[in-house]
Amino acid sequence: MWRKVIWALLGVLVVSGIVLGYTLYEKMYRSNVVTELPGEVVYLEIPTGSDWQDVLYLLQQSSWLRDMASFEWMAQKAGYPNKVLPGRYRLEQGMNNLDVVKLLASGRQEPVKVVINKFRNRFDLLGAVGRKLEADSLMLVKLFTDDNLMRQYGFDAQNSLGLIIPNTYEFYWNTDATEFLERMVEESKKFWSAERKQQAAGLGLSPAQVMILASIVEEETNQNDEKGLVARVYLNRLNINMKLQADPTVRFAHNDFAIKRVTGKHLRIQSPYNTYAVEGLPPAPICTPGIATIDAVLQSQPHDYLYFCAKEDFSGYHRFAKTYPEHQKNAKLYQQALDKRNING
Repeated sequence: MWRKVIWALLGVLVVSGIVLGYTLYEKMYRSNVVTELPGEVVYLEIPTGSDWQDVLYLLQQSSWLRDMASFEWMAQKAGYPNKVLPGRYRLEQGMNNLDVVKLLASGRQEPVKVVINKFRNRFDLLGAVGRKLEADSLMLVKLFTDDNLMRQYGFDAQNSLGLIIPNTYEFYWNTDATEFLERMVEESKKFWSAERKQQAAGLGLSPAQVMILASIVEEETNQNDEKGLVARVYLNRLNINMKLQADPTVRFAHNDFAIKRVTGKHLRIQSPYNTYAVEGLPPAPICTPGIATIDAVLQSQPHDYLYFCAKEDFSGYHRFAKTYPEHQKNAKLYQQALDKRNING
């Protein structure tokens, strides 16, 4: 009789152990991350200052976990609720609760690639950054329009767009506005090497002025092999106190970049960016110039051209001239081509 009781108890214990083991295995190792598409990667973004309840809310809203209860159990056992770390975490279909909890507790974020290419004003650029990172767009604008702060880096509140060197950068998602500015300052310092500073000085320009000139060249031509020629035309004009007369600055003044034919009506605008009316460089870049364009300005070779005009074949290249009569002939060819296409403004 007692043997039967003992064997029965042992049986119950074995079965209970198996059930318990299976339950623990399911809670820890069973696939729990489910995405809409097979192999899809999703990102959990945990804002700075978040606590355990915030993480639960984010996961509940996302519907990425098949079983929230088992995840909560695993997180509690691992002590994760007491060490929530902000950031952007990569979740993949098939991950189990242990995988997810270990990832979140480690703080091992997936970097965000921020591509900075051509932006025509700092507000658009900073808004785009704010959409990629946790950094608040309004705080970014506040920093980049702080005149005293910008002057520490050789710029000012108006031309602070020139502080940013276009490139592809990696950031952690929870980068704040100050950290973003500090990174851009460091990237600018690295870019403006002693050699580049010396090249700028040889042109009689500061790095900030080079960025302004390069922004005009960026808008004038997409052809890298003639950017140096275009840059030197403007440098020649600056050296003889001739107005730049740059069409891209007029488009910028009108905030209308669809203007294909700059005419007299466009030139009547009162603006420091109307380089047909004011002398010297405009007060700030009209876009963020690419590195190739900046270097084309710095490395531009001397020539005697004072004028250039788009070629009538619309190839994107230009005809260059040393005299105004020669330039008028080139301009007439281009104007005739515009007339044939009924391009009036």
